[in-house]
Amino acid sequence: MSLKATLKIRRTLAFRLTLWYATVFTVSSLVAFSIFYIIISNVIQEHTDQALLKEMAEVASILKSKGEGSFKAEMSIEAEAEGVGNIFFRLLDPAGSEIAATNMSSWKGIGTDSRALERVKGGEPSVFETISVPERMDKARIVYGAVGTGRFLQIGFSLEDDARFLETFRKVFVPSIMIIMVFSTLIGWFMASHALAGLKGVTKTALDISEGAFEKRVQVHAKGDEIEQLAVAFNRMLDRIHDLVKGLREVTDDIAHDLRTPIARIRGLAEAELNAGKSGDESKKLAADTVEECDNLLHMINTMLEISETEAGIGQASKVQAELTQVIGEALDLFRPIAEEKNIHLVSQLPDRVIIRGNIHGLQRIVVNLLDNAIKYTPAGGTVSVSLRDENDPVEIVVHDTGIGISEEDLPLVFNRLYRCDSSRSQPGFGLGLSLALAVARAHGGNITATSQPGRGSTFTVTLAR
Repeated sequence: MSLKATLKIRRTLAFRLTLWYATVFTVSSLVAFSIFYIIISNVIQEHTDQALLKEMAEVASILKSKGEGSFKAEMSIEAEAEGVGNIFFRLLDPAGSEIAATNMSSWKGIGTDSRALERVKGGEPSVFETISVPERMDKARIVYGAVGTGRFLQIGFSLEDDARFLETFRKVFVPSIMIIMVFSTLIGWFMASHALAGLKGVTKTALDISEGAFEKRVQVHAKGDEIEQLAVAFNRMLDRIHDLVKGLREVTDDIAHDLRTPIARIRGLAEAELNAGKSGDESKKLAADTVEECDNLLHMINTMLEISETEAGIGQASKVQAELTQVIGEALDLFRPIAEEKNIHLVSQLPDRVIIRGNIHGLQRIVVNLLDNAIKYTPAGGTVSVSLRDENDPVEIVVHDTGIGISEEDLPLVFNRLYRCDSSRSQPGFGLGLSLALAVARAHGGNITATSQPGRGSTFTVTLAR
């Protein structure tokens, strides 16, 4: 498998789910084996302690019945039977000195623990400890106990067999974990691939639609799981988008059909007037007025179609990394001569660099339309300010003016198509600039809000997702 294919698999959701599944399963198995190991160790130690207590009880019985004189002989027989390297018996006085003991050749260097003896003297029936045996690899389990008046018994038992058993368990444990990791990875990959199989259908359908196959739909099976619910919702969304696109195309065709005749008639009248050979001022004025009205009408139609296409998501250029500060700066440079001519102060507060992903042409239309309105409705001596805020997401563009303002009744309607306030009817325009700006802002995952005080000015705030 090539490196590119490997990297592609690593970026898939199925791979990440498999990795999580294998990790969780392996860690769970590791914890389970660890707990099992601790339990086995404790059970073995408990079994050893019970065996030592049993030996101590037997020794106490022998001492009681036969006396100290027979201790060494009886215990030597017991040690020989168990193996002198596996167990030893030692009879001690209250000071911890040895009175009698079995063969200690395999237990050189093992003394007595004074603290353990003190605890036994204090009334504890038995005291256990685990020690390392000098010159031996294994450890030993030691028990101290009283076996008569002024007599104490020390019994040592080798843990070599127990250590060998636990070592075998550990040797089995490591390959078992490896097998579990491989097994859990295979099972996880199978489960993740099976669970996400429906997403491949959704992805393939989306790719086909992006290439122009608008009639494609995701195949839905009657499983009822979350993937099938996603497929059903996706198909419904596609149907809704198809209806919107179809409706937009029908509206476009209707508008083109309905306006073709009157526009052609107007142009015909103008051409007839010009071809009549009249050179009077009235003829020229009529022709000029006709051309101007045709241009205005075409501009209005184009703007309405652009709004509809933007709202439907059709005809938008691919979004790119846009320098928002530069876009606003260019718009300010464009309107600065107009503002100076009207004696309007045009100020700005822009950070050095703000990057968002968007349609540069659309962003330009937002800023231009808002600046155009602000300057248009601000009297001489007023101020229009533009600020860009990027402290948070979304980014905010704020355009404030000290113009005539908008009445409370008109403010909720200013973004409607073709709506014009009474105070703005004397100004040129069609009432489509704010509608287009709002459509573009929403296409960028944002919005436009407006606040105003009549006679004191208006503020338009644009929010744009990064």
